[in-house]
Amino acid sequence: MPTMRQLRERTPESEKITLNLGFVDLGRIDLLVQEGFYSNRSDFIRTAIRNQLDSHGEVVTRSIQRNTMELGLRDYSRAELEALRDAGEVLHVKVVGLARIAADVTPELATAVIGSITVLGALQAGADVRRALADRIH
Repeated sequence: MPTMRQLRERTPESEKITLNLGFVDLGRIDLLVQEGFYSNRSDFIRTAIRNQLDSHGEVVTRSIQRNTMELGLRDYSRAELEALRDAGEVLHVKVVGLARIAADVTPELATAVIGSITVLGALQAGADVRRALADRIH
């Protein structure tokens, strides 16, 4: 009697997505494939996505660094939030412990800079700032 081996399930190394393109763009992609620049449509799309990600590499790196959870006490000063606002950056607060937003931070500054707040522990902020950020606190 033959023995049966169970194959381990493999986690896929990629994710399938659906993409809608206009007919003209699709035709242009097909032309590049036909001319041998790409092996198929998927090759073109993967290459285009990688090129875009590479062109935004520094932004992605900064975002990853900003979105890492911090452990312990994290104070957010008015000066820090103003600097982020002036740089056009959005802050995603992720703290395990205590997050404190300085008392001199206005609701307008907080909403301009803070995209979301996730605190496992406690959040200390003025009542007006809490109200302004209510839909962003998780």
